[in-house]
Amino acid sequence: MALIDDVLPLLNDILQINYPLTADSGLLGDMPEFDSMAVVSVLTGLEEHFGIMIDDDEVDASIFETVGTLVGFVEGKV
Repeated sequence: MALIDDVLPLLNDILQINYPLTADSGLLGDMPEFDSMAVVSVLTGLEEHFGIMIDDDEVDASIFETVGTLVGFVEGKV
């Protein structure tokens, strides 16, 4: 199972959306549900789900460009 298959349902749950996301789906700036509070919730959810720690200095807007960039970031952490 690919990591994206774990991240997609997590994003749908945290953002409370019910439409399909792909690796190319835009996040920050493209999705109204993806605001600053959603960023915090997504980071917390990823930490809990994958058992990783994300330091503040690791986080920048490029991580949240697309679902694929977010998955790539998580892959580097697990």
